[in-house]
Amino acid sequence: MPSRRDFLRTTAATGGVVLAGGLPALARAASVRAPRVASMNILVLGGTGFIGPHLVRHAVSRGHKVTIFTRGRHDAELPADVVRLQGDRATGNLAALAGKEWDAVVDDSATNPEWVRQSARMLEGSAGAYLFTSSTGVYYPYLRRGVDETTPILYAAADPKDGSATYGVAKALCERETQQAFGDRAIVVRPTYIVGPGDTSDRFPYWPQRLARGGEVLAPGRKNDPVQLVDVRDLAEFMVHLLEQKRAGIYNVAGPTTPLTAYEFYDAAAKAINAQATFTHVDDYDFLAAHKIDEAIPWAMLRGNDDGMMSVRNDKAIAAGLGFRPLATTVRDTLGWWATVPEARRAKPHFTITLEQEARALADWHARK
Repeated sequence: MPSRRDFLRTTAATGGVVLAGGLPALARAASVRAPRVASMNILVLGGTGFIGPHLVRHAVSRGHKVTIFTRGRHDAELPADVVRLQGDRATGNLAALAGKEWDAVVDDSATNPEWVRQSARMLEGSAGAYLFTSSTGVYYPYLRRGVDETTPILYAAADPKDGSATYGVAKALCERETQQAFGDRAIVVRPTYIVGPGDTSDRFPYWPQRLARGGEVLAPGRKNDPVQLVDVRDLAEFMVHLLEQKRAGIYNVAGPTTPLTAYEFYDAAAKAINAQATFTHVDDYDFLAAHKIDEAIPWAMLRGNDDGMMSVRNDKAIAAGLGFRPLATTVRDTLGWWATVPEARRAKPHFTITLEQEARALADWHARK
């Protein structure tokens, strides 16, 4: 089985394009980045999870000096010259940051506003800018489609038992702490579902591995259901780009450039890996809910509080330099990476559609015809 190190080595050798499933991945088609700028000294709060390693590696490749601040519980394959500091915002241990200065800070690991308050207040006089990684979840409930960065967000959950509301409010409060401390030096990025190599969830990896298995595939959703996603590498590159361009403000980071439907996603993903699969489209939301299939990222059931969750405006970020690599590249690279994750995880993945669920739903769907 190929290792993570093999995967990263292959990525570097092919200019960021991975060969997976015997097919050459497509070349990157994102917008051309600005010419290199003067080297910055960047602090990343986090750096070893999903977004962090991609961001750190890209920043270093751009000539920037990077320091990461983590609890030391996880590791990641990062360039040798990355400085590692250890502490824990959960316990208030930020001593390793004292007496140091940075051109910019990237807060890549917070959902707790108290953590952001501590670090932002401590660093407001010793850092030039503070970029907080938020989420389009701040717009929940998504009662209309086409929300943009000017759409009001909630700072208190109407229903504390609603996990989506609790998460969205927590991120909104983190944003506010960032803005109060850094003012017009604050940057907030609001990504939609983040996908690609290194995914710490098993949401998006479901599709490449399921399609590679072939056969009859349950494809949930209505024909025109919109879907949105962003490759983690496009997100990371955009974040570094914002710092280099000394931008400020709020940016929705959702792709692709033009609207994509669930059916189009399924077809494109299958073609990307030459999957020998046939789709059975199940468009009855009540049927899907009865079989406990309410999401299969990037598809999600778009009704009620979730109606507009896959229709977030992204034109401001695109105008600021956000680009997107082809979906086929993301699918192939994710499949190639999935083969490198620990066997125990691959043997018992936390997919939102299990083989048993799919088989039962398909049988019931055909039986009702």
